[in-house]
Amino acid sequence: MAKGLGKGLNALFPEESLTPSEKVDMISLKDIKANPYQPRKIFDEAAILELSESIREHGVLQPIILRKVKKGFEIVVGERRYRAAKLANLPEIPAVVREMTDQQMMELAILENLQREDLTPIEEAEAYQNLMEHLDLTQEQLAFRLGKSRPHIANHIRLLSLPETVRNLISANKISMGHGRAILGLKRKKLIPQVTEKVMKEEMSVRQLEALIQKLNEDVSRETPKETKKDIFIVDKEEQLREYFGTNVTIKKGKDKGKIEIEFFSEDDLERILELLED
Repeated sequence: MAKGLGKGLNALFPEESLTPSEKVDMISLKDIKANPYQPRKIFDEAAILELSESIREHGVLQPIILRKVKKGFEIVVGERRYRAAKLANLPEIPAVVREMTDQQMMELAILENLQREDLTPIEEAEAYQNLMEHLDLTQEQLAFRLGKSRPHIANHIRLLSLPETVRNLISANKISMGHGRAILGLKRKKLIPQVTEKVMKEEMSVRQLEALIQKLNEDVSRETPKETKKDIFIVDKEEQLREYFGTNVTIKKGKDKGKIEIEFFSEDDLERILELLED
């Protein structure tokens, strides 16, 4: 983690070590509640079952991290171990109790999952959106605190504007985040179900999907369907700009002049792009 509060939290609450004043207690599973800020919605049931078998044989080798609340405790780190321990019918689990604000808990929950790459792109996007709303942060401020780039944050949050059916396909790993970003560039939104079905049926790559969407968008614009092969340099620059701005970017080059077109999909999206242009 390069910078920001994310780094501070990561150093302050390492899961593997205890401070001199901390101790491991055995806490009843009945007194423990799930993390209300847990960004991960999908848990690998097979992996939890395997972990529960290991816990039956060897016990819980690493304590989970909890915080005290009015009625019992909430999980900060270690929900997989908690679920596996319940599955193994353990009455209690080793835990370290730490004092923590809601803000610290939210950030730590996201950091822990990001470091383990446990989140789907949609879960990651929802986690970023929740942090921004609860902590009143801009995308730039959030990127700084988590040690991420602003385009990374923006590209994920844009996925939340996809229809729920498409978001579910990304979460189920049936199509990629790249497919989702490409679909966002489709001008005729009513074609999204049809295009998504085609992607899955034909197992289209992201590049193939982008080419299809470009063709569909050109049909909408009633542009001359005359094909001209773009300069490799222009194609490469378009790709770099798409990655930076998190949206479709087209470079049109004439004999003596040209133009760059950057698509946006809402007032907030336009504001995001204008902020990037100011950097």
